[in-house]
Amino acid sequence: MDPVWALRQIAFHLERSGAPTYRVRAFRRAAAVVEELPAGELAERVAAGTLKALPGIGDATAQVITQAAAGEEPAYLTKLVSSAAPPTDSALRTALRGDCHTHSDWSDGGSPPREMAEAARALGHEWIALTDHSPRLTVARGLSPERLEAQLALVEELNAELAPFRILTGIEVDILEDGSLDQRDDLLGRLDVVVASVHSLLRMPAKEMTARMIEAVRNPHTDVLGHCTGRLITGRGRPQSTFDAHAVFTACRDAGTAVEINCRPERQDPPDDLLSLAASLGCDFAIDTDAHAPGQLDWLTSGCLRAEALDIGPERVINSRTAAEITGA
Repeated sequence: MDPVWALRQIAFHLERSGAPTYRVRAFRRAAAVVEELPAGELAERVAAGTLKALPGIGDATAQVITQAAAGEEPAYLTKLVSSAAPPTDSALRTALRGDCHTHSDWSDGGSPPREMAEAARALGHEWIALTDHSPRLTVARGLSPERLEAQLALVEELNAELAPFRILTGIEVDILEDGSLDQRDDLLGRLDVVVASVHSLLRMPAKEMTARMIEAVRNPHTDVLGHCTGRLITGRGRPQSTFDAHAVFTACRDAGTAVEINCRPERQDPPDDLLSLAASLGCDFAIDTDAHAPGQLDWLTSGCLRAEALDIGPERVINSRTAAEITGA
């Protein structure tokens, strides 16, 4: 068994289960160290018992590497796989072809675009949209116009290598206070998927927030309204923003902007009552993981189950479409 693959599989399962970031990083760092070793050195170190002399290799990762190099499934991986919750049946999950909202290490994600794409492909996706943050969100290393253009060039290269799997170009663009979008208009016009989200002034008065959101979802570049209430339901939590949901969702429906069903465990946004309202108004949806790491790409099921409870079928979920249907190509 390839030790690099085994280490990354462990990191994937830890991410999927919501394990602490430091633990995940330990296995991803070890995978990177092993991958960079000159030919033959890994076998020499395994035989000599000197793996832990390498930076980033500790007791647990050394044991995984040794067992994998011997052709065994590492005990750590076996335990993670056996303790994972069994998959929940969801016809809608089976119908999904991709994910409209993912992040890489170009902004606040933890893995490079290629690694995110390869993990998505392994899960059976046909495509993912790479939607790193926009410039205003400096805490998340939002992409300046120049960095976004560089990422577009990288995505073109990766798509040539990964075909038929496809990375759709995209952005999670901040909705600014006046409802405008935080990126150059010409660049937004070049992207396949634009997720527009509120990240600042979440407690502004409902009247102003409503106008702000309606302006954004009516923007012809906006494809998806991301995590609409901004709430956080775990840890210290964060209350949801207040706005006229009927007016905002009606604007989404009329503009053809999908309402995101965000699958992050700490978000689960929109709440059930607002999700029901959006469904009753005839909105389309994007069921998205908002993944910041490869293992989080497997979080789609919770959103699918929420949608199925409201009889939202795949015909109303844009990520059940092919990449060509999404992009119009």
